[in-house]
Amino acid sequence: MNHWNIGMEKIRLALDAKDGGGCLTIRGEGEAACRRRILEGEAYRPMLDAIRAEARRLSETEAPALPYSLFKLFKEQGTRLEYERPYFERRRRLNTYALLAWLEPGEEAHARELADIVWLICDEYSWCLPAHIRENDPLTVDLFAAETAFALAEIVSLAGPLLPEPVAVRARREVRRRVLEPYLYGGPWAWERSTHNWAAVCAGSVGAAALHLLDDRDELAAVVDRVLSAMSSFLDGYSDDGVCPEGFGYWTYGFGFFVYFADLLGKATGGRLDLFSLPKIGKIAAFPQICFLSGAAVANFSDALPEYRVQPGLLHYLAGVFEGLPVPGPELYARYTDDPCSRWAHAFRDLVWTAPEAGGSGGWPDLSRYMPDAQWLVSRLAAGGRTYAFAAKGGHNDEPHNHNDLGHFLLHTDGETVLHDLGCGMYTADYFGERRYEYACNGSQGHSVPIVGGALQQPGRSRKARVLRAEAGEGVAVDTLEMDIAGAYDADGLKSWVRRFEWDKTAQPPALRLSDRYEMSAAPDSVVERFVTPARPERTADGEFRLTGPEGRAALRLRFDASLLEPSVREAAFVDHFGGRSVYYELDFRLNAPGQRGTLRFEMQFED
Repeated sequence: MNHWNIGMEKIRLALDAKDGGGCLTIRGEGEAACRRRILEGEAYRPMLDAIRAEARRLSETEAPALPYSLFKLFKEQGTRLEYERPYFERRRRLNTYALLAWLEPGEEAHARELADIVWLICDEYSWCLPAHIRENDPLTVDLFAAETAFALAEIVSLAGPLLPEPVAVRARREVRRRVLEPYLYGGPWAWERSTHNWAAVCAGSVGAAALHLLDDRDELAAVVDRVLSAMSSFLDGYSDDGVCPEGFGYWTYGFGFFVYFADLLGKATGGRLDLFSLPKIGKIAAFPQICFLSGAAVANFSDALPEYRVQPGLLHYLAGVFEGLPVPGPELYARYTDDPCSRWAHAFRDLVWTAPEAGGSGGWPDLSRYMPDAQWLVSRLAAGGRTYAFAAKGGHNDEPHNHNDLGHFLLHTDGETVLHDLGCGMYTADYFGERRYEYACNGSQGHSVPIVGGALQQPGRSRKARVLRAEAGEGVAVDTLEMDIAGAYDADGLKSWVRRFEWDKTAQPPALRLSDRYEMSAAPDSVVERFVTPARPERTADGEFRLTGPEGRAALRLRFDASLLEPSVREAAFVDHFGGRSVYYELDFRLNAPGQRGTLRFEMQFED
């Protein structure tokens, strides 16, 4: 659906307000005032110190090479990190010297280093990553080709006379040749109709580059028209409750680039084109307050890391647009070097959009909410000087960056998730191919869900949860979520599997009661309840295990009926997103004598 349906003529008329005065990103305040605010503000000192420290590190190294021997590895063996690490190190170099050249225009060394890295990036065979390149076409427009165009266009607009003319001219030409012309006169690109982060990042970056560089109103209007269509597809990936099924990292990425483009478009049109006017946008903007458990820990369903820091510029900007959005304190701000992909758009806006006077303190307020479209329940409360959180999900098994995880859940307190989600593994060709669900972090074998008759959950849009009851809220004593997840399994004769969560917020400390009620046409060979935890479980009694967080600070008592269930513990591991080995434990409970129907019950309570 086209959420705006503005039309070329109205876009062209709105763009008549565009002028060439200064960088669009900081129009209004003015560059001199913005620079002075940052350099003189005490709250910005940690950011500036981090950028300068990175410059000192970079001054002792050469920009890394990107030889063909690295480029070909993805095609030959399906691995990505060998090429991507030096690729993103170049972008870190670009960001660092561009920021310092703008902040300290009198320092010739910054401008010289900036010119060299811009020139080097213009030399690259392709701005597209090998994992995304289409039919050996170096002019493929993927996430990172588009982001590079956005970065160079904005840096050229920002740096002005600091860049030698041949460097600035070449950068503009390469942005046009590699990204703007393939977008305008090539395609269509598959991501233009996608309902996930690619649509917003690619289209938003192309649109941003065009707003910075294109003077031809017809060309610019054509780009904006197509970008708005892609952004409509992106928004269709969000349900009306504003949940990002890809997780918080992809919310920051996809919705962040939507916001970056929307801001530039609003400024370029004198406010005539306002993409924030849709009611749905405010719901999406509120997603961070929903998904955080405590501190930096998130409900990391799908391909998401277990912890994130927020981009302060993005959250402060949104708090200025949508009244009432909570903003955490500086202890949760992303650091300059946190982003492994070194995205210019994040880094620059963290400087110019962060508003210390609008910042909060501490963590996130209490929350208890069920999101019916995504079928997520998240409950977070402070009690006895600690923060406790529970999150569970239904949904379906064809979500963006999907995991087979219907009925999966998390339990968390004070920075440690005791029953956790493995999150995202290392991205490879197989990870996004036919073998995706052989990876524990993606398949149901790596989640806290049942194994029925030896069967795991299967992928597909039809594999969905049927929610029977959901009740949550700040005035509700026991948050409840009940769903039938039988449709996720190809288990012979499975008629129903009703999973019921009861999160008792009045218990001291809070407790979760979990029951699974199943019915089959014949007794299954086996029924196994699996729980995934980061530390080895300790059996403390005949019907009890003690589970701890990864650092051993938080502890949970898990009680079960030892007359019905036989427990076992197995150490397992997977390769995490950054290529490291991450250990976890499978705590399994096998039903001793499964019948055609039965009920399995567990009680879990945090220790004081």
